[in-house]
Amino acid sequence: MANVNRDAVNVICIKWGKLYGPDYVNNLYHGVSKHLRRAHRFVCFTDDATGLEEGIETFPLPELDLPSGQGDKRWRKLGLFRRDLADLQGQTLFLDLDLVVIDDLDPFFDHPGTFLIIRDDDLFRAKPLRRINPARNRFLHSVGNSSVFRFGAGRHAYILDAYVADPEGATARYEISQQFQSAQLEAHGHLQYWPQEWCVSFKNACVPPFFNSYFKDPVPPPNAKIVVFAGTPKMSEVLDGGGHKWYRRIGNVDWLRKAWRG
Repeated sequence: MANVNRDAVNVICIKWGKLYGPDYVNNLYHGVSKHLRRAHRFVCFTDDATGLEEGIETFPLPELDLPSGQGDKRWRKLGLFRRDLADLQGQTLFLDLDLVVIDDLDPFFDHPGTFLIIRDDDLFRAKPLRRINPARNRFLHSVGNSSVFRFGAGRHAYILDAYVADPEGATARYEISQQFQSAQLEAHGHLQYWPQEWCVSFKNACVPPFFNSYFKDPVPPPNAKIVVFAGTPKMSEVLDGGGHKWYRRIGNVDWLRKAWRG
């Protein structure tokens, strides 16, 4: 691509299929523009760039290069670990589309580390029954949630290589791609986590627990920078005024709507 600023960092997302419309990409783009001061490129890998705003760079979905006869594309996100990820170079921050940026993103590029990701357990309440199987509990505690991660473009191709070498074995041994990804990172000594307070679960960190939610509205905790929607309710439900349960009220979330819509 012409006139690329090689001193800029990269912020990337991926959109395919019909689950998320262009507004998710556009709103994420505005959130990044508002909260990231340093020079950056905003790139969307997609099979349909219709409706995306000017300023958003687009590239085709990264190819997985699966062996002949293998057509399972559920783990398509692993294509981001190609050695040749479009024309990207340098530090790259991946953001899922179903999250809301609420504060400064510069620390995500300043924090030391080779590969940084959310610890999945940090987004959920404790699961004491997992201790029945200590080995599995240890592994699940190590898994990174791939909603937000930073890596050097082209520098972790071993993740994709391992998947392409045996996609059937990978999907048999691991439930979801972030488990497989985490296992590869850990094997190479690259699995590191963001500070817990930076990326928070809307349901578990913002909504008051249980019946307290009937008396207080959701608020982000101090130092939170990104609100993630792990599990249910989904972001679309909450923004539309839904997501309630008999044991959990979701009150006023105007702050969240304002942050999402820029």
